[in-house]
Amino acid sequence: MGFKTQSDDDEAVSEINVTPLVDVMLVLVIILLVTAPLLTQSVNVALPKTASTTPDIEKQPMQLGIDAQGGVTLNKAPIADLAALETTLQNELVSNPELTVHVYADEAVNYGKVAEVMAAVQHAGIAKLAFVTIEK
Repeated sequence: MGFKTQSDDDEAVSEINVTPLVDVMLVLVIILLVTAPLLTQSVNVALPKTASTTPDIEKQPMQLGIDAQGGVTLNKAPIADLAALETTLQNELVSNPELTVHVYADEAVNYGKVAEVMAAVQHAGIAKLAFVTIEK
Protein backbone atom coordinates (compact mmCIF):
# COMPACT_ATOMS: atom_id res chain seq x y z
CA MET A 1 0.00 0.00 0.00
CA GLY A 2 1.79 2.95 -1.23
CA PHE A 3 0.27 6.36 -0.56
CA LYS A 4 1.51 9.37 -2.38
CA THR A 5 2.07 12.36 -0.20
CA GLN A 6 2.97 14.61 -3.10
CA SER A 7 2.05 14.35 -6.72
CA ASP A 8 4.82 13.72 -9.11
CA ASP A 9 3.46 16.09 -11.70
CA ASP A 10 3.24 19.81 -10.99
CA GLU A 11 0.10 20.51 -13.08
CA ALA A 12 -2.54 22.91 -11.83
CA VAL A 13 -6.06 21.62 -11.34
CA SER A 14 -8.21 23.29 -14.00
CA GLU A 15 -11.57 21.82 -13.10
CA ILE A 16 -14.42 23.88 -11.66
CA ASN A 17 -17.12 22.31 -9.55
CA VAL A 18 -20.40 23.73 -10.96
CA THR A 19 -22.72 21.79 -8.66
CA PRO A 20 -23.08 24.62 -6.08
CA LEU A 21 -23.77 27.11 -8.89
CA VAL A 22 -26.51 24.89 -10.31
CA ASP A 23 -28.01 24.45 -6.84
CA VAL A 24 -28.18 28.21 -6.27
CA MET A 25 -29.70 28.83 -9.70
CA LEU A 26 -32.39 26.17 -9.12
CA VAL A 27 -33.30 27.75 -5.78
CA LEU A 28 -33.61 31.18 -7.46
CA VAL A 29 -35.82 29.75 -10.21
CA ILE A 30 -38.07 28.09 -7.63
CA ILE A 31 -38.36 31.36 -5.66
CA LEU A 32 -39.24 33.22 -8.86
CA LEU A 33 -41.89 30.66 -9.81
CA VAL A 34 -43.47 30.81 -6.36
CA THR A 35 -43.50 34.61 -5.96
CA ALA A 36 -44.51 35.66 -9.49
CA PRO A 37 -48.16 34.57 -9.17
CA LEU A 38 -48.41 36.26 -5.77
CA LEU A 39 -47.34 39.60 -7.24
CA THR A 40 -50.05 39.57 -9.90
CA GLN A 41 -52.95 38.71 -7.62
CA SER A 42 -55.41 41.43 -6.83
CA VAL A 43 -58.41 41.75 -4.59
CA ASN A 44 -61.68 42.24 -6.42
CA VAL A 45 -63.61 44.94 -4.59
CA ALA A 46 -66.81 46.61 -5.68
CA LEU A 47 -66.12 50.30 -5.06
CA PRO A 48 -69.01 52.59 -4.14
CA LYS A 49 -70.27 55.06 -6.69
CA THR A 50 -70.46 58.77 -5.87
CA ALA A 51 -71.55 61.89 -7.65
CA SER A 52 -68.88 63.76 -9.55
CA THR A 53 -67.39 66.76 -7.80
CA THR A 54 -66.03 70.00 -9.13
CA PRO A 55 -62.71 71.39 -7.97
CA ASP A 56 -62.84 74.13 -5.36
CA ILE A 57 -62.03 77.33 -7.24
CA GLU A 58 -61.54 79.21 -3.97
CA LYS A 59 -58.55 77.03 -3.07
CA GLN A 60 -56.71 77.51 -6.37
CA PRO A 61 -53.24 79.06 -5.96
CA MET A 62 -52.64 82.60 -7.09
CA GLN A 63 -50.47 82.84 -10.21
CA LEU A 64 -47.81 85.50 -9.83
CA GLY A 65 -45.95 86.16 -13.09
CA ILE A 66 -42.75 88.10 -13.65
CA ASP A 67 -41.86 88.75 -17.30
CA ALA A 68 -38.41 89.39 -18.76
CA GLN A 69 -38.80 93.17 -18.47
CA GLY A 70 -39.70 92.92 -14.76
CA GLY A 71 -43.44 93.42 -15.16
CA VAL A 72 -45.55 91.72 -12.48
CA THR A 73 -48.94 90.10 -13.05
CA LEU A 74 -51.29 88.46 -10.55
CA ASN A 75 -53.67 85.93 -12.11
CA LYS A 76 -52.76 87.46 -15.50
CA ALA A 77 -53.83 90.96 -14.39
CA PRO A 78 -51.01 93.55 -14.42
CA ILE A 79 -49.90 94.96 -11.08
CA ALA A 80 -48.63 98.57 -10.99
CA ASP A 81 -46.10 98.28 -8.16
CA LEU A 82 -45.10 96.08 -5.23
CA ALA A 83 -47.23 98.03 -2.74
CA ALA A 84 -50.32 97.27 -4.82
CA LEU A 85 -49.25 93.62 -4.94
CA GLU A 86 -48.97 93.51 -1.14
CA THR A 87 -52.39 95.11 -0.69
CA THR A 88 -54.04 92.74 -3.16
CA LEU A 89 -52.45 89.67 -1.55
CA GLN A 90 -53.43 90.83 1.96
CA ASN A 91 -57.05 91.21 0.80
CA GLU A 92 -56.99 87.72 -0.72
CA LEU A 93 -55.40 86.32 2.44
CA VAL A 94 -58.32 87.61 4.53
CA SER A 95 -60.79 85.60 2.45
CA ASN A 96 -58.53 82.52 2.18
CA PRO A 97 -56.10 81.96 5.10
CA GLU A 98 -54.52 78.96 3.31
CA LEU A 99 -53.59 81.04 0.25
CA THR A 100 -50.79 79.67 -1.92
CA VAL A 101 -48.85 81.69 -4.50
CA HIS A 102 -47.17 80.10 -7.53
CA VAL A 103 -44.40 82.23 -9.05
CA TYR A 104 -43.88 82.05 -12.81
CA ALA A 105 -40.65 83.99 -13.37
CA ASP A 106 -39.03 84.37 -16.79
CA GLU A 107 -35.50 82.97 -16.90
CA ALA A 108 -34.19 86.29 -18.24
CA VAL A 109 -35.58 88.37 -15.36
CA ASN A 110 -33.13 89.96 -12.94
CA TYR A 111 -32.73 87.98 -9.71
CA GLY A 112 -33.11 91.19 -7.71
CA LYS A 113 -36.62 91.70 -9.11
CA VAL A 114 -37.59 88.15 -8.11
CA ALA A 115 -36.23 88.78 -4.59
CA GLU A 116 -38.26 92.00 -4.32
CA VAL A 117 -41.45 90.21 -5.37
CA MET A 118 -40.76 87.38 -2.91
CA ALA A 119 -40.27 89.93 -0.13
CA ALA A 120 -43.57 91.61 -1.04
CA VAL A 121 -45.35 88.25 -0.87
CA GLN A 122 -43.77 87.57 2.52
CA HIS A 123 -44.72 91.04 3.83
CA ALA A 124 -48.31 90.34 2.77
CA GLY A 125 -48.29 87.42 5.24
CA ILE A 126 -48.32 84.54 2.78
CA ALA A 127 -46.27 81.55 3.93
CA LYS A 128 -46.87 79.20 1.00
CA LEU A 129 -44.81 80.26 -2.03
CA ALA A 130 -43.77 77.93 -4.85
CA PHE A 131 -41.76 78.38 -8.04
CA VAL A 132 -43.09 76.83 -11.23
CA THR A 133 -40.54 75.49 -13.70
CA ILE A 134 -40.60 73.49 -16.91
CA GLU A 135 -38.61 70.28 -17.32
CA LYS A 136 -36.18 70.21 -20.20
